[in-house]
Amino acid sequence: MTSDDTARPAISRSIETHSALSPDRTEAVLGLLAEAADSDGQQAVSEQGRLQLRGGAREGVSHLLLYVGVELVGYAQLEDTDPVEAPAAELVVRPSHRGHGHGRALGSALLAASGKRLRVWAHGGHSAARHLAQVLGLTLFRELRQMRRPLTDLDLPDPVLPEGVSVRGFVPGTDEDAWIAVNAAAFAHHPEQGSLGRRDLDDRMAEPWFDPAGFFLAFRGEDLIGFHWTKVHAEERLGEVYVVGVRPGAQGGGLGKALTTIGLRHLAAQGLPTAMLYVDADNKAAVSVYERLGFTTYETDLMYRTET
Repeated sequence: MTSDDTARPAISRSIETHSALSPDRTEAVLGLLAEAADSDGQQAVSEQGRLQLRGGAREGVSHLLLYVGVELVGYAQLEDTDPVEAPAAELVVRPSHRGHGHGRALGSALLAASGKRLRVWAHGGHSAARHLAQVLGLTLFRELRQMRRPLTDLDLPDPVLPEGVSVRGFVPGTDEDAWIAVNAAAFAHHPEQGSLGRRDLDDRMAEPWFDPAGFFLAFRGEDLIGFHWTKVHAEERLGEVYVVGVRPGAQGGGLGKALTTIGLRHLAAQGLPTAMLYVDADNKAAVSVYERLGFTTYETDLMYRTET
């Protein structure tokens, strides 16, 4: 959520809602997101949201495009796929058009579309986004930390795998179904990660950054019990602990820490100076593990929601 809604005179605008975007509209939205990211220093829409711009309609996903005349000046995405939680949204206004109430208009449209049951991300937690959340009557309920640590002169103890566990790289065409099942089990409490299906995995495997050599799978015999998927942001020369998961029943034996160390060593071996990861601030156990591995908080994303 990126906006700046200082009160200004009303401006004529229109909002279109689409279940799928044409190639031209997709490129226009991606251009708006790139312009905002250049201005703000970070993306206003998550990787999942950007992937959902392409490839046609997706169940439960809507795209709201705000125009002034024929110019696209705002975008919001609404995802209503969680069977329990309120629909989730992200929104952005073109930097040169902020301060004219467009963010409030998009937020109001999202509230109407969601039946006033809404969760909205504010990536970076900027003051303008906090103000917009207040204007829309939303309250803070989730804090997602981005943590970072240097990879230069990486000095971590050798990873110690539980007895009988081996690690190998992901094999496209072989490991997809097993990974989806273990990911769903490991993140059953985490709807965004745990709900990823084959289409979501295929989307990521089609991205330029995907590298199976950095996707580590842990097996006990023939059974997949854990994984560490790394990601490289080439332009930023930044490695990411993209996701680490351990199947219930295999947790608590140090496998997660060992997999994290294996992935960090892989990223360091590529000459990347820094590693990053995301973790919920209220996941005290995970935060503690990452702090012991040398990570510190770099910035924070905030999620707001309507009162329930």
